Amino acid sequence: MVLKQGIDGRTYRVLSIHIEFQLERRLEALGLTRDTRITVLNNRKRGSLIVKFRGTRFALGKRIANHIEIAEVTE
Repeated sequence: MVLKQGIDGRTYRVLSIHIEFQLERRLEALGLTRDTRITVLNNRKRGSLIVKFRGTRFALGKRIANHIEIAEVTE
């Protein structure tokens, strides 16, 4: 599934990021890499997505969120 399909309050693990090279490198610089745990804080269906990873909150646009593959963490 992709990050845009994530449910509020749930934690996921990043499987892969498929987006333009420069944007992918920028996300990596912010700490969003493969196997990073990411929590969906607010998934507004028509707009941005607010997530938390590595202790920081970020707002990601729908276009970016649709290119990040995730899997739910089962603990």
